[in-house]
Amino acid sequence: MENTPQTEQQKMLAGELYLASDPDLIQGRQRASKLTRLYNNTTEEQLEDRQKILLELFNKIGDNLYITPPFYCDYGCYIKLGNNVYMNSNCIILDCNWVEIGDNVLLAPNVQIYAAYHPIDPELRLSGQELAAPIKIGNNVWIGGGAIICPGVEIGDNTTIGAGSVVVNNIPERVVAVGNPCRVIRTLSLSP
Repeated sequence: MENTPQTEQQKMLAGELYLASDPDLIQGRQRASKLTRLYNNTTEEQLEDRQKILLELFNKIGDNLYITPPFYCDYGCYIKLGNNVYMNSNCIILDCNWVEIGDNVLLAPNVQIYAAYHPIDPELRLSGQELAAPIKIGNNVWIGGGAIICPGVEIGDNTTIGAGSVVVNNIPERVVAVGNPCRVIRTLSLSP
């Protein structure tokens, strides 16, 4: 029995090398580009229109989602959002793999979440192949302005990431972490 070759989408979501030039992946990015353009061109009075666009764009959204335009993403369909999520202006999510954001998460302006990355080997990179790794952000997380969340990172519940931080490793729950690379500077005590 022969193995059926995986699609580029399946390779992408499995964290394997894949070709972003695949027609199905291009179509998915074009869909997201159209929907984000429509969303970014809405006004504050068009809340119902905004909600319809977000329901079409994302894989899953919880209650009370608010995104201040402009917002950008690669596919949208690989993004899962919990309840009470707020994204300030200019947030970008490169969702070439699953990006899960929990409940009560605040993203300040210019937060960048990158599931996508390129091979380090230049010859492999020139082949056009890319990689992606999932990202998970827990509940009750605040990510400061201009922070960058890199591929494969998990951020624990009840954590704060300082403005301008570059998160390249997992961050545990109940901490304040800042810097480039982002490091824990304080552990939060448990509430009484």
